[in-house]
Amino acid sequence: MAYSLTIYPIFDRMLSREDKESLLGQKGIMIWMTGLSGSGKSTIAIGVERELHKKGILCRILDGDNIRAGINSNLGFSEEDRRENIRRIAEIGKLFVDTGIVTIACFVSPTNELRQMARDIIGDKDFREVYIATPLDECERRDVKGLYARARRGEVKDFTGISAPFEAPTNPDLCLDTSQMTLKEEVEAVLDLIQ
Repeated sequence: MAYSLTIYPIFDRMLSREDKESLLGQKGIMIWMTGLSGSGKSTIAIGVERELHKKGILCRILDGDNIRAGINSNLGFSEEDRRENIRRIAEIGKLFVDTGIVTIACFVSPTNELRQMARDIIGDKDFREVYIATPLDECERRDVKGLYARARRGEVKDFTGISAPFEAPTNPDLCLDTSQMTLKEEVEAVLDLIQ
């Protein structure tokens, strides 16, 4: 007797994305924020999350701090590990988006190739790229974690913006320079993109 092995046997029995979005009364979307460390990605994401919460919209922030402390705690900062970090984040993000949750990913994601991989995993129709284009000198001035100072002293290898390159997005859906805008303006711009 021949048996047919189906690797994903329950997908056709699970509730659909439409069922979940109908329950929540909202659509899932990924807002992928990219930019240098200290550019303002997380600060803007927190502001957006609070405004969405006030409107009754469920939102989830995926950030280097909450991802690298958990599911990606086994990864370093080699090129291979950075790629795997972004791949896992995109796969997790896709699950949230497919559940109808507004998801905001805040990651340096320094190359167009990495960001394209994330877009491919999540799906073009659900992916909005936001480039936080704050200048390097402003990011260094903020340096709340002391990372730029350590990188300048050679204590942190392959630090994006200092000893590793950052490729600016070629065609982001939104570009924000936090040295030229107020937080309120930045949050409103992202909310407009989500709406």
